Amino acid sequence: MLYRLKFLLIFSLFCKTMVAQNDTISVKLDTASLIQKTIDERELETFRENPDFNYEVAKNSAPEWWIAFKNWLSNLIIQFFEWLFGVEQAVGAFNTFLKVLPYLLLLILVFILIKFFINVNARAVSFNKKNQALVTLSEEEHIIKNEDVQKLIQQALEEKNYRLAIRYYYLYILRLLNEKELISWELQKTNADYNRELEKTVLNKPFAQITRLYEYIWYGDFPIDESTYRKAEINFSSLKVAVQNG
Repeated sequence: MLYRLKFLLIFSLFCKTMVAQNDTISVKLDTASLIQKTIDERELETFRENPDFNYEVAKNSAPEWWIAFKNWLSNLIIQFFEWLFGVEQAVGAFNTFLKVLPYLLLLILVFILIKFFINVNARAVSFNKKNQALVTLSEEEHIIKNEDVQKLIQQALEEKNYRLAIRYYYLYILRLLNEKELISWELQKTNADYNRELEKTVLNKPFAQITRLYEYIWYGDFPIDESTYRKAEINFSSLKVAVQNG
């Protein structure tokens, strides 16, 4: 029995070897002669002029900081989506989105900055309107040339608007100085200009003193009470008398 099993095993191995030899594919060698093809300069020039055959690397004109920022942001977002969805899903489904995302974020940033500055400017304008003086530069000329300034001063005092009374009083002094031809009043001139025009007169120091009071009270936007007004009024009244008598 053992002898028969050995015989069958040897016979099966012999059959497999014969089948394997029969399945071997013979290789045919190519013995055809090679023909070298050439291309002349004219034909080569047509390829050079064709943009489809231009394989030069295009230079990126974007600033280096912007390229670095986009790369950093893209890598950060890709890592997030890879963590969230897996590598294949993040790269495939969001590829276009990731390319556009840096530009969207830049637009959003610009929009936020513009909105911020608009809001700041709006608040500043609103604040200025609330604290805006009752007399504007365009009204200054009208008041000095046409209005009864002393009457305006009295009205402001009756309304307890002492800052406005100081404003009117200063314009009244400018009118007197202009009438006496001690200064040449012009809308575009500054208080310092008038002070220089009075530099060689005895009115120079008194005028400089009321100018400091006026600018501190009016432009400084400091609220004053009646007591503070009366103290400042002494300087204005003294200068008024000096101008009228001069």
